Amino acid sequence: MDEQEAGIGRRVQRLRKQLGMTQRQLAEPSYTPAYISIVESGRVRPSEAALRFLAGRLNTSVEELTTGRPARLATELRLALTDAQRELATGSAVDAAGAFERVAADAARLDLGPEQAEAALGLGDCALETGDLDRALAQFEEAERLLADAPLPRRARAVRGRAVAHLLTGELRYACYLLESAIEELSTSGLADPEALVLLYAAVIGPYIDMGAHARAAHAAELALSLAPRVSDPALVAGMHRQVARTFLAEGRIADADASLAKAQAIYRQLRLGTDLAHCHWMRGYVHAQGGELALAETELRTARDMLSARRAELFTAQVEVELADVLRRMGRYDQAAEVAGTLLRLDDRHGAVHAGGAHRLLGLISEERGETEAAEEHYVKALALLERSGASGDLADLCRLLGDLLRRAGRVEAAMDAYRTGLGYRATPGTTTLGPPPAAPPRPEE
Repeated sequence: MDEQEAGIGRRVQRLRKQLGMTQRQLAEPSYTPAYISIVESGRVRPSEAALRFLAGRLNTSVEELTTGRPARLATELRLALTDAQRELATGSAVDAAGAFERVAADAARLDLGPEQAEAALGLGDCALETGDLDRALAQFEEAERLLADAPLPRRARAVRGRAVAHLLTGELRYACYLLESAIEELSTSGLADPEALVLLYAAVIGPYIDMGAHARAAHAAELALSLAPRVSDPALVAGMHRQVARTFLAEGRIADADASLAKAQAIYRQLRLGTDLAHCHWMRGYVHAQGGELALAETELRTARDMLSARRAELFTAQVEVELADVLRRMGRYDQAAEVAGTLLRLDDRHGAVHAGGAHRLLGLISEERGETEAAEEHYVKALALLERSGASGDLADLCRLLGDLLRRAGRVEAAMDAYRTGLGYRATPGTTTLGPPPAAPPRPEE
């Protein structure tokens, strides 16, 4: 006797008796009492038509008859997922994580794979926001495992989540590899879902620009913009506009970047998506800084920092503080800049190496402008050590240039030449980004 058939039979018998029905009453008018008896004994599995008939007569669902799970439980879990997602968007990531954990536990108990996967994705997003990158990676990997048999468009969020987590740890090449591989698979498999592609193209813009692959970033932005009219999710469209603004910045198109950010900001404000709105303030601050409007940049960056700090988004807050410290330095407010940058040195080497490296670079610049040569050299060397494994070639090349210039002015010509040679190895030119310029043509990501 098949266990599933026996289970269906037991449930039919239990529900029939609860309703006080005889086998004849349940069977009429479409079946016979003998057929009901065979079903209840577990000797036959009802056809789909019979299951629908029995479910209707027993005031239940086909799902409950076949699995034993009341249909309302799956609906209640989906409602709980929606509540958790709203909490993450508009409230606390910590509270949202608690809600997602409860959904995950219930979904696992009921063997509801899709709801388990959604909960894992939510937990991954919460972990990204709070800066727990190890947990974020584990949750996105769990989501991919649960969705292993699903088509790639369904797995795109998990891939994007893993890539963002690797990006935040400074692993730029691997982040690009994950995103590029997924985009290629989507493009060649006939599963070119526009929402999945926009999600992945928007995600790859950031690491491309950080690595100096401006042409690739611009191409990804162009493709994302062309697909946007086919995307129904406004938050996804807003995220795409936010990332596209980075390509406009790289091309010096400040007005276009600001317009793109304004579109994103309007959508996020309407949807009340706090973290994403904070990211728009951050990017607009960067746009103002690149245009020399330092007072406006400071206002936008402080707004972004306060919003992200209130949500306990530690790593995102750190990224904004790097930008803010640089703006304060450029305004000549060295003590305030040093204070902001100094708070970033607390970040650990794995989860905050890139931001701590940026802080050391800024502290080196401040020390150099104050005439404190030895302190400046120490900060530059520490920044190099922190950034070496990130793949951010431009940042490293810029640091080598700064260190070489410092050593040359101090008369240490041979040491300066060594620093310059090291910088040339990263194949980049000086620039104005906070952490230093990205390379013009980086090698392709390695597997």
